[in-house]
Amino acid sequence: MTSLLLLPLLLLLTWAPARPAKPTGGSEDTRDQALKQLLEVFGMEEPPQPPLYSKEPPQYMVDLYNTVADADGVTKDPHLLEGNTVRSFLERTHSDQMQMLFLLSSVAKNEVVLSAELHLFKLRAGGAEGALLQRQHYCQVNVYQVLGKDHPEAPQGKKLLSARLLALQGFGWEVFSITQAVRDWVADEGSNQGLLVTVQGLAGAPLDPHAVQFASGRDHHASKKPMLVLFTDDGRRAATLPSGFPAFPAPPEPPSNRTRGARSAESSLPCQRYPLMVDFDEIGWTGWVISPLGYNAFYCKGTCLFPLGQTMRPTNHATVQSIIHALKLSPEVQTPCCVPDNLFSINLLYFDDDDTVVLKQYDGMGAGSCGCH
Repeated sequence: MTSLLLLPLLLLLTWAPARPAKPTGGSEDTRDQALKQLLEVFGMEEPPQPPLYSKEPPQYMVDLYNTVADADGVTKDPHLLEGNTVRSFLERTHSDQMQMLFLLSSVAKNEVVLSAELHLFKLRAGGAEGALLQRQHYCQVNVYQVLGKDHPEAPQGKKLLSARLLALQGFGWEVFSITQAVRDWVADEGSNQGLLVTVQGLAGAPLDPHAVQFASGRDHHASKKPMLVLFTDDGRRAATLPSGFPAFPAPPEPPSNRTRGARSAESSLPCQRYPLMVDFDEIGWTGWVISPLGYNAFYCKGTCLFPLGQTMRPTNHATVQSIIHALKLSPEVQTPCCVPDNLFSINLLYFDDDDTVVLKQYDGMGAGSCGCH
């Protein structure tokens, strides 16, 4: 099971700073292999290159991360996120018109597109446009999938994706569903001719083209640029153990300068959970990881000696095995093992190689509790 094999790997990475200044070839090879395997767990072949200059992630993505995860990245509720991957694509053509293009090359064809949203920032009306608000209160905003880029305004050159009424007063983010268009683009990248947004008065009434304006990719701050938010599922689901919250609290971390006697005493302690800190900075994942800076994966250690109490969270099979071992009915039967019996997922917010901000949820990344199995 990948999630169980990950724990000793993370131990290796956490201990990396204690290596000699000039490690032997074998230890360096082991570290390289460990880092490669860790990247595979995170679904990557190579770590993304950090952005060339300091960039702020979209506030929407930061807020979404804080909604689904705690400060250490641990999932608050596995049902809060739709799928396991969220990407935010900024409009790249920097057009001042309401025709826009989003490049989705980083989305794999095997990913299931669950939903897609166009986020537009509505600007505050002022001046002559403000006077217009006294006579009209609503308009209709239409979002089209462009089918023919040469004549997008023609009826055959576009397909309606979303249409709804919008109050002329006020300002801020407006969200439109564009799921079907994005599914087409992911299936056939060449069909991506972009989106067209139009605004009209109610029942076809004339409307000043300046009465409703959205921030463009060219003339406004990056925090207000048009954005496509895509929710997908890449099918990467680790084999998980029965989930449950809350997990057992972690005991105090044992001191590092233990004597042999203390180590012997610890080895005789009953099965329990211990801290296992994973620091992404120590691993070398700086620059492209936004949050968290690290997390506590925990690990399980201790004995599962007869008689097994309920605090050991034993399975029925473990109880029977401990009885057989205690009665010496079968010499080859050992005591049950202390292993995770509840795994939790974590969330990673990061920049990919295209500087797109990605929120991804990874299953089975930490031991929620330990038991005798």
